[in-house]
Amino acid sequence: MLHTLLRSTGERPGIFSGGIEPEMSKITAGAPISTSLIAPVYIVPIKQHIGEACTPIVSIGEQVFRGQKIARSQGYVSVPVHAPTSGRVIKIEEHAIPHPSGMGLPSIFIEPDGNDTFDQSLEPITNYRERDPAELRERIRVCGIAGLGGAVFPTFIKLLKDQRNPIETVILNGIECEPYLTTDHRLMLEKPEAIVAGIDIIMHMVGAKKAIIAIEDNKIDAAETMRDLLESQPELEHIEVRLLPTRYPQGSEKQLIQVLTGREIPAGKLPMHIGVLCQNVGTTRAIFDAVMRGRSLTERIVTVSGDAVPRPGVMRTRLGTPMRFVFAQHGLEDFENVHLLHGGPMMGERMKSPDVPVVKSTNGLLAMHSKTMMKAHRVEQPCIRCGHCGVACPVNLVPNLLADQCRNEQFEKAESYNLFDCIECGACSYVCPSNIPLVHYFRYGKGQMSQISRAKGFADASKERSEAREVRIEREKAERAAKRRKVRTEHMPKPAEEKSEDAADSKDTES
Repeated sequence: MLHTLLRSTGERPGIFSGGIEPEMSKITAGAPISTSLIAPVYIVPIKQHIGEACTPIVSIGEQVFRGQKIARSQGYVSVPVHAPTSGRVIKIEEHAIPHPSGMGLPSIFIEPDGNDTFDQSLEPITNYRERDPAELRERIRVCGIAGLGGAVFPTFIKLLKDQRNPIETVILNGIECEPYLTTDHRLMLEKPEAIVAGIDIIMHMVGAKKAIIAIEDNKIDAAETMRDLLESQPELEHIEVRLLPTRYPQGSEKQLIQVLTGREIPAGKLPMHIGVLCQNVGTTRAIFDAVMRGRSLTERIVTVSGDAVPRPGVMRTRLGTPMRFVFAQHGLEDFENVHLLHGGPMMGERMKSPDVPVVKSTNGLLAMHSKTMMKAHRVEQPCIRCGHCGVACPVNLVPNLLADQCRNEQFEKAESYNLFDCIECGACSYVCPSNIPLVHYFRYGKGQMSQISRAKGFADASKERSEAREVRIEREKAERAAKRRKVRTEHMPKPAEEKSEDAADSKDTES
């Protein structure tokens, strides 16, 4: 209500509608980033981003180096995959990935040689301000960078300098509003120079004139660190730090843009359509590494936490590291009566086993005791129509009605009620007094609608092929009929009087 009132009076609200204030449990906020040991084996899935899966370009027994491309991208929405260390490819086969279904993907298994030798094929680009943005964009693509905030959308696509939609403002998303996770917090404290340089690279690439580093007020030390660095470099006066009240899910792109600019992204549009580009802290650091150091994406920072972890912490971890190996370094080896989450407790997904690899989307690994999970997941009760879910929804949906439609398999009706606008933040489930797993219903509905859409697309394509075939058959039939008519006309016997005239003409010619 306050948000609507402020907006109607023309005031910039500085808040977004809905949202909640859960217990943050940032127990690793004071833990310096450690570095994982070399794992006995690395399991590298060929698909770790939104878009097309990659194709392996190495063979069993081949020696590879850290950062070497081992799977090439397919299609436009795709980026390659690189070896996390030097060693030997021992097999290529399907293996489980971080997914609640336990599904598998073809994966490349690498046995380390212990040398961790880097591939040196990419030269650092230190004079990036003098380089063509297209060259830098290609560097980011070949280095395999995808959004490390969880969405894992290929980053180079967002960094296109488009004259039709010029970018005015770059926003560094340092909110990290998900409980337990402190990955971006620790990066801003320990690597502020790399992050700021990454922002400058992005601004040069898209032609932006200003940048905002957005940080929530439960990370004041990170805000102060970034401010101190910017003040020491007057040439970066176009970059500012903005401290925001802590509220979930403020880190969602649309909500953050609304808070910082007072503008909403129209339905069906992207931030670029209102002149804004958002980037995650980890992604920005990876851009710095790719450009300034010539390093492909082979590692990421992961928060390892939860009440079942004896020594919670934040760890620099190679992609492909088995999660069992990561947990063991934090004191957790017995997984009986322990529930594992890939990501945070609000938007993360349950894992069936710790024997899956760290991938580009792994911003957090949580291990919770069964009794803790039982408190958070009670028996579902009938909806009492209290409306709390609608108040908490940051995109102004009516979650209880949407859940009813998905439960009753009225998927097209749910879509007409903007099902796909749901960002699956879990705020509605968090406040529901009836313990209804609303987000689960939404994910089910989206999955079914996607399946229906694919089936419809296949049916439409089949119909088009069938109609085209019928048109082709009719055309060929008409062509054959025309050809037969022509042949008959040419070889048809001539009438008697025509013959006599021809004979007379012939006789005259002879005489």
